Amino acid sequence: MIEQYRSEVLAAARKAGLIPSRKTCKFDEMWLTPVRDMTQEDIRALRLCEQASEAVLARHLNATTGLVSQRKRGEKRPCGTSLKLFAFVAKNGLGAVA
Repeated sequence: MIEQYRSEVLAAARKAGLIPSRKTCKFDEMWLTPVRDMTQEDIRALRLCEQASEAVLARHLNATTGLVSQRKRGEKRPCGTSLKLFAFVAKNGLGAVA
């Protein structure tokens, strides 16, 4: 079985025997973007912070303008993959998904 790691440092530490294999999963989870529930104010603030129109934000998130508008107005709440994308953009900026 070929072991793959998200970090060269983690791979080197694992190969050197410094980290048991059952602990490696916890280290990989540290690199994941944390996801928290986003309110309509959070989405509006994100769009304004990125200085992007609803159409531009929708295009980057592979969504319709209407869906972004509904989320901004609070008619729909992002969940699942779309929530993860909003969290990723909030953390890394819109350029990270361009």
